[in-house]
Amino acid sequence: MDQRQILSIIILSYESEKNIESITRKVIHTMKEENIPFEIIIMDDGSKDQSYRIAQNLSASNDNIKTFQLSKNFNSPYAMFAGLSMSRGACAVVIPDDLQRPLHTVVAQYRKWQEGAKIVIAYRASREDGILSDLFSSFYYFIMNTFSKVNFPPGGADGFLADREVVDILVNRISHKNTSPIIEVLQLGFDPVFIPFDRPKSTTESRWTLKKKISLAMNTFFASSTFPVKLVTFFGFCMFSIAFIVSLFVIYAKIFTDNTLFGFPVPGWATIILVTMFFNGMTMLSLGIIAEYIWRIFEEVKGRPPYIIRNKNEES
Repeated sequence: MDQRQILSIIILSYESEKNIESITRKVIHTMKEENIPFEIIIMDDGSKDQSYRIAQNLSASNDNIKTFQLSKNFNSPYAMFAGLSMSRGACAVVIPDDLQRPLHTVVAQYRKWQEGAKIVIAYRASREDGILSDLFSSFYYFIMNTFSKVNFPPGGADGFLADREVVDILVNRISHKNTSPIIEVLQLGFDPVFIPFDRPKSTTESRWTLKKKISLAMNTFFASSTFPVKLVTFFGFCMFSIAFIVSLFVIYAKIFTDNTLFGFPVPGWATIILVTMFFNGMTMLSLGIIAEYIWRIFEEVKGRPPYIIRNKNEES
C-alpha cells in the first residue's frame, strides 16, 4: 500500500447500530473496486445504542478500520475535528452514517486530489430535505454569504476532502470551539475545487433537531462575522446623531419659541416614555449581541477541550 496515496475515510457514527456495518462494508467495497488505498476511522459521537460495539467488531476483523468514541455526544462538527485528528492518510474525507453523500462523489473528490487539488468540496446541486429544512438552509447560506467572511457554493457545502497539509492546519493550528471544519476550510484558501452532487432523501430520521441547527448556525455565524458588532456601532452612531439633533431643536424651542416645535408641543409623557423604551430596547439588543461574542471568548479562555476521545490511546 502506497502510504503517500492513502485516503482516510472518517465515518461519523451516532445511534447508527442499524446501518453502521452496511455502510462500512459499502465503503470498503467501493474503495477496493476503485483501487484506492484507504483507512477507515469510525468516530462514534457518544452513542447510547450498540453502534460503538458493532464498530469495534468491525475493527477487530479488519486492520484498515479504527474505531474511537467520544466521551459524550458533542455533535458532528466536533466529531469531525476528532476524526481528522486521528487520521493518518495523505488526505482525508468525512462522510455521514446515512450516506447522503454518495460514495462516487468521494471517489471523484479523491481523483481531483490526485490531480493536485488541496481541497475538494462537494456541494448539493439538489436536495430533498423537506420544505422547512430547505428554507432554513437557504436562509442560513444567504446570511453567511452576505454578512460573513465565508462564501458557500450554491446549495451549501456538504463535505470536503483535504490534503494532509490542510488537515494538519485544521487539527493543530485552528481552535475547534464554536466553529466547524467546513467553515474553516472555506476560509483557508488553497484554491478549492468544487464538485456538485444530487443529495437523495434520507431513509432514516434526521437526528439534527431544530435546536441543534440553530445552535450550529449561531456559532458558525458569530465565529466568522463581525457584522453584528459593526451593526451595533452603526445603530449607536445613528441614534446618538438623531438624539443630538432633536435635543438642539428642543433647546431652540424652549428658548426662542412658545414651547412648540413645528407646531407640536414639546412636553409630553408619552413621547418621553416611547423614546426611553426605544433606546433601552436598542441598548439591551446591543448588549445581547456583544454578549454573544463575550460568551464565546469566555468559552475559549476556559481551556475546556471541545471534545474528548475516550479511547484515544487504543487503536481498536
